[in-house]
Amino acid sequence: MANHRNALKAARKAAARALRNKMWRSMVKTAIRKVREAIAAGNVAEAQVLLSKAFKVIDKAASKGVLHANTAARKKARLAKKLAALAKSA
Repeated sequence: MANHRNALKAARKAAARALRNKMWRSMVKTAIRKVREAIAAGNVAEAQVLLSKAFKVIDKAASKGVLHANTAARKKARLAKKLAALAKSA
């Protein structure tokens, strides 16, 4: 455990950041899950609305440094590809 005042403060800040990062990761996972569920149900219109919301959450997480930019791009591309395949088949 930290003993100096600045080390104690750094530990508090790290804990707060970890909690914030966990919240953003959870929001990203939830947004992605909702899009995948809509795609699995075959609901193209709902999936498109949820996809734009998921893109917003993913981009915000990337801008805050929770996700790497390439990871965010990969997640967005995979979701868009699944939706495009569904739209093409429908």
